[in-house]
Amino acid sequence: MSDSNTTHFTNPSTFILLGIPGLEVAHVWISIPFSTMYVVAIFGNFTILFIVKTGPSLHGPMYYFLCMLAVTDLVLSTSILPKTLSIFWFNSREIDFSVCLTQMYFLHCFFVVETGIFVAMALDCYVAICHPLRHSTILTNPVVAKIGLAVVLRGGMLTLPSILLARQWPYCGTNIIPHTDCEHLAVVKLACADTSVSSYYGLFVVFCVMGLDVIFITVSYTQIIRAIFSLPTKDARLKIFGTCSSHLSAILAFYIPGLFSFLMYHFGLKLPLHFHILIANMYLLVPPMINPIIYGVRTKQNRDRLLRLITH
Repeated sequence: MSDSNTTHFTNPSTFILLGIPGLEVAHVWISIPFSTMYVVAIFGNFTILFIVKTGPSLHGPMYYFLCMLAVTDLVLSTSILPKTLSIFWFNSREIDFSVCLTQMYFLHCFFVVETGIFVAMALDCYVAICHPLRHSTILTNPVVAKIGLAVVLRGGMLTLPSILLARQWPYCGTNIIPHTDCEHLAVVKLACADTSVSSYYGLFVVFCVMGLDVIFITVSYTQIIRAIFSLPTKDARLKIFGTCSSHLSAILAFYIPGLFSFLMYHFGLKLPLHFHILIANMYLLVPPMINPIIYGVRTKQNRDRLLRLITH
């Protein structure tokens, strides 16, 4: 590594992303599953958007939330993977300081947006199953639009303080980030100042915001499961239970790696760095890939619409 990468500075112009330290020789091989997941995510989520847009019968709350989720997944995966692949394939490791902060903003903002969308989808599922006769009067189009706007504004406003803090810290010693992207804590650790405010604020967002989201989702699905067991026929119970279990699988695939990665950084769990980076990439790549399958292909209306398009 050149000396310019370890020069003392206070206003960095660029950072150096190392990719996955310890697995440099395997970067090209690692890029194969990464790029495959990205292609599947792009194709799947654009397919969902196309199906909903061209199917008037699908213009309802559940499908509007599904479109929001698809757009969020596209932004999440696209915010990191092109740069990650350029590191793997072309050893293009430099990233401008402002571009790094922009990537950080989109990464964390849309992570919060996605957790908010899962809450909105849990609410829609709860109303549809527990109060089916009032579903169309409770979740009207204006209400859905307000929920979507609130979710996006919450993500943007909660993420902005972290970016402003990261921008004002003095950086010195090195501009090398041992990661594939500008993850917030990986960047803040390079600052030569007391960055405990950033750490405490990150913990606040995780426990007070995402924690409340998880509680709301848990309560919603608990009520849904209770309603399922009160259904008169076994076939109806199995059908709705299968749908709910697949939805919960998608939620767990998003939350578990994300929380694990965040808590590893904050509490310094002694695990190999390459393991942490791989986990951090999984919660940004796996959910965008599997969500179109779980919420799209396994939803009867979407599946029927897709089959009609293919046969036509």
